[in-house]
This record gives sequence, structure tokens and C-alpha cells, in this order.
Amino acid sequence: MGESSSRTPSSANAIEDRLDSWKEIAAYLNRDVTTVQRWEKREGMPVHRHVHERMGSVYASRTELNTWVSQRAHLENGGSVSDVQSEVIDAEFSPESPAPTRTHSISKWKLTLSFTAAILAVVLAVVVWLDRTEYFWRSPIANARSQTIADSAGIEQEAAVSRDGQFVAFLSDRDGPMDVWVTQIGSGEFHNLTRGNAPEMANPLLRTLGFSRDGSMVTFWARRQGESGETNIDTWAVPTLGGPPRPYLKGAAEFDWSHDGSRLAYHTPGTGDPLFVTEGTVQPQAKPIFTASAGMHSHFPLWSPDSKFIYFVEGTLPDKLDIWRIRPEGGRPERITSHSGNVTHPVFVDRRTLMYLASDPDGAGPWLYSLDVERRIPHRLTSALERYTSLAASEDGRRLVLTLATPKRTLFRLGIDDSLRVTPATAISLTTSTGFSPRLGANYLLYVSTSTDRESIWKLVGGAATELWGAQGAQMRGSPAISRDGRQVAFSVREDGRTLLYAMQADGTNAHLVSSSLDLEGDPAWSPDGNSIICAATDHGVPHLFLVPLDGRSPITFVNEYSIDPVWSPDGSVVIYSGADVGTTFSVKAVTRDAKPYASPELTLTRGARHLSFLPGGQSLVFLRGEIQHKNLFLLDLKTGSERQLTNFPLDFDIRDFDISPDGREIVVERVQERSDVVLLDLPRE
Repeated sequence: MGESSSRTPSSANAIEDRLDSWKEIAAYLNRDVTTVQRWEKREGMPVHRHVHERMGSVYASRTELNTWVSQRAHLENGGSVSDVQSEVIDAEFSPESPAPTRTHSISKWKLTLSFTAAILAVVLAVVVWLDRTEYFWRSPIANARSQTIADSAGIEQEAAVSRDGQFVAFLSDRDGPMDVWVTQIGSGEFHNLTRGNAPEMANPLLRTLGFSRDGSMVTFWARRQGESGETNIDTWAVPTLGGPPRPYLKGAAEFDWSHDGSRLAYHTPGTGDPLFVTEGTVQPQAKPIFTASAGMHSHFPLWSPDSKFIYFVEGTLPDKLDIWRIRPEGGRPERITSHSGNVTHPVFVDRRTLMYLASDPDGAGPWLYSLDVERRIPHRLTSALERYTSLAASEDGRRLVLTLATPKRTLFRLGIDDSLRVTPATAISLTTSTGFSPRLGANYLLYVSTSTDRESIWKLVGGAATELWGAQGAQMRGSPAISRDGRQVAFSVREDGRTLLYAMQADGTNAHLVSSSLDLEGDPAWSPDGNSIICAATDHGVPHLFLVPLDGRSPITFVNEYSIDPVWSPDGSVVIYSGADVGTTFSVKAVTRDAKPYASPELTLTRGARHLSFLPGGQSLVFLRGEIQHKNLFLLDLKTGSERQLTNFPLDFDIRDFDISPDGREIVVERVQERSDVVLLDLPRE
């Protein structure tokens, strides 16, 4: 009876347990006075007042406050009242630690959890960012083994590799004409499969060579004249081990088999390159899954490894192209790249890594690129000194075959006599390493030359060459144009992602900007009065002719339809221009000085021959006619519509551009010699 209950604190403990003011209570709970007063009023926090003393005189028990804090925390976390009571009793009579220590531990644990969660969130965000930006990206050709497998002195282009990676085919003029050649990798032996018996095969804007599904046939693009004079484009094939060429896919310009070999994707040479998907054969009555807009092209069809998409290159030739993809059943195409350049030859090296060739918007390249088709961040894989013209891959993506080109461009001079007979071509000696885009003035020659990182305009007079204009990183968009009086020169360039139209005096002085608002294409031309320049500019993806005044007024639309590379007649009454490509050909059209249609003899030419030139008097038009990579100069009588061949260049004499002197006595031509090697890349297996 005389012993105190174990649940009754001693007087000394009671004094230590008591807090005698709002300030002490607030300090104990680590809060300000206002907060603890609000808790007492609204949440029933246990606070006592002294009897007969003023209301502000209060005290509280540490034990009671600890119990209240525990109850409050537990209820906020979803516990029941009975749970709280049980925890409070355990806390009060636990011999291990007092309640204040338990409350502090709970708070510290919550703080630790919050801090840890924040750190994890930051780490996760960083990981996601690094993944999306491909911070840890690694070149797919890193540590690849490279070897040159064909390096003759002639042309070697459009290399293809069989699905199993054992055979490589390419086009070459080793024996004179362009033929299909094949080699088994490692054998060191090369075999001419077509031996001059195939139709025209060269077309750098398509994947012209391939293999059949089982590798027993080498397939190739073929262009030939029909019995009635029409142009027919088909895919032909020749046995890999030798045999006569024969049709493979009639009416198909390009094709690709799905990886299981059950479906065929192909496009025809019609307007917009209609793209079809069939069960293995060309079906003339099938409905295309995609057709490009008029004036645009769709090339290089490619099945994705999982066969869920068909990838293709779409845009305006030659250098406003990008890679797109579409479902095999059709639908809305999805853009994959944004180069707006010369994009060609896409291949897959694994289920997500796409490799392809692309130039930059300023025209430099093309180079080898890779891209993850989901992240879509392009990576250039090769240096600025290398220029590739084709790319192919084995089915497993471990073996790549490329053609590495080193083109040589030179200028030749030909004379014209009174009977319009042309004298043999003689080389023009230049002090620059290259010469192209020639234009003749009175007693002088303008041409463009290129170096590592710039293109410039040069003037040749009496054997002495002088640079008239050049800029770091500048790329010419067409040939320079000489005014009728020979005193002014107009030219367009691409600099820093923009196309700019300039004019200057014929001696290179007073170079000034005429327009920076147009997306220029092709060659400009001076108006007869010299007060404006007519040029093509892309509008909504299609080039049109615009008239650009020299006095600073805004450009004026001159021709609304597809139109490029204008040429004025000598009397200034007619403008001749090139229309849209259809397959590998385009039509030459004409309008009056008032932009009204003008009836001229029908003229359809092969791609790559857009420049036209009038002879003095304006009654005859000189142009290039022939195959895509071999043409001759022809003369068209505009009154009678009759044609006459002026030159007969050898097969290895590839003409890309020309011009005629103002007096009609001289022709200068640009010759291109494509020297290229076939390079094999074996990618390391991961």
C-alpha cells in the first residue's frame, strides 16, 4: 500500500515533464508559437491553463504531447484509433527510449525517403535525357574492317551485295561499254556478265543493281527504246554464274523483297513513282499505296527488318530529298530525316539502325550517315574528304559495300563552221584543279571551280584565269549567267543554309545581293533589258520561275507550273524552260515574254541534260540528247522541228553541261570522269 504505482510519475519527473509557456511548447515541437496555438484550437492538442490566472498562462505535459503527436501522425497515415492507443501505451512504458526520440526518428525517416526519391527522380531524368540525345551513341562502323575489292582505272559504280554477303556486283566500263560485273568476295576474280548485250543501265538517282532473293540472279535497272520509239523501263536480270540477260520485273523501276521473301515492294517510272506492294509479282492493275506529288519523286523502296514499314526517299530531284516510311497497307507517310539534300541508298544494319548517303543543304557530300529510326538523330560517319555514290548491305547488316568516288571535271572547246559542222574537242588548260558550269561571254569564259570547302567563279581571258567571286562554305546552285551586253554576271549560291541571288560586274567588282527570300534552284537568266533576273525557286515543294527585279522590288511569279533552267531567245520574245521529270525524261516548254503559253516543237529529253542554248538568230536550239550518262549535242530547227546530231563523243566522254559563244562560233563542254572504287566494310559482331 505504501509503494507508488509504476504508472504515477514522481514529483521530480512531473516537473521535468512540464512545459510552462507557449514558447517552451513551440520549442519542444520545433514549431512557432502561432502554429502550436492553432493546433490547440483546431486539433485538440493537450494544453492546460492555470486556474484564476489569465488565459495566456498555460502549461503542457511532454508525455501528453508525445501521445498526441503519435496519434496525429498515425491517423494521417491511415491507421485506426485503436492502433494509435496501442502504439501510445507501448511507447509510454517502453524501457528503450522516450516518445520524443521516436517522433524525431519518424521525421528523420520521412526526410530520408523524400531525399532518396528526389535523387532517384533526378537520376532517372538524366538517364532518359542521355538515352534520347544518344549521349552514349557509338558509330556502327567503329572497328569495322575495310578493304578495297575493285579499283580499276575506269568507272565502278552502283555496287550491290547478295543477301548472304558472298557476292558483290557493280557497273563498270572495264571492257568499254557499261556492263554488269560480279565477284565472289575473297576470290580476286571478276566476271563481265552482260558483255555489252544489255540495255542502258546507268542511273545514279536509283538503286540500279541488286540480287534476287536466293542470290542466283543479279538484277539491274534497264532503259530501252520500244519498237514505236517509246521509252520502256524495266528490271532485268542475269545469272550470277553467267548466262544471257532477260526481263525480271516488267514495268518496275526499283524493288525490294520483304525479309521472308513473301511480299514485293516496287515502284514504276510513272508520274510520282507510284509505290506498290504485292504478293511477289508486278500487277499492272494494282492500286499504289503511295504516289508522290507531281514534279516530285519517290525512290529506293526498302522493307524494315520486321516488315512493318516500307522506307523510301521522297522529294524534289536532285537535292531536296529525305527518307520517309509508310505501312505496307498504305496510309499517311511519316518523315524520318530532315536533310533536304541529296539523300540516297538507305539500308538497315539491324532492326533500328538505318544507314544511308546524304549531302548537306549546301551541297557538300554525299557522306555516310546512320540513324536510329525511333530516336531519329542523324550521325555523319565519314569525313569531308570522302564522297560516296552508292551503299548496299547484306541481309544481316554485317557486310556493307560502298562506292567511293573521285570525280574529275574538265572543260573542252569545239569550233562551229558556217555549215554547222563541229570540230574535234580540245582540252582547255586551267590553272585551277577543276572546271565546270561553263558560260561564254564575248572573248572570255566563266566557269566554276571547287576546293575543299568553297566554290568560286573564275574568268579565263587569253589563257589567264582570275577569280571573280568566292566565299568560305559557299556552294553554287547553278551556272553563272552573263547578261546580253556581257557586262554583268548573275549567280546563286547556298550559304549558311540560305540560297542567295547575287549580281556583279563581269570583272568581279560591285558584287551585291539581289534576293535572299527565294529557295533557288537551277540556272538563272538575265532579262533582255538587263533590269531583272529570271530564276527558279521552290514553292510548296515545286520549282517555279520568278522574275526578280534589280531595283529591290519583290520577286514576281512568272510561270506557275513546274519550271526550271530558263533561257531567253535572242530577240527576247520567248523563254524556253524545262518541265517536270516523268520517269527519266522531261519535256521542254516555252512561254512568251508575257508568260503566255508558246507553241514550240515537241522536245523530250533525258534527265541530266537540262541546259539549252540558242544559236544567233534564234531559229535553232542546241541541246544534249542521249543516255543518262552519255549524251551528244543536237540541233533543233524551231521552224521545221527537225533534229541534227552535232557531235559523236566516245562512250567514256560524259558531258554534263555546255554553252555557245554569243557569235555562235564556239562551244565549250564540261566533261565528267567518274573514278570510283568498290569498298567492303565488315562490321564487328556484338
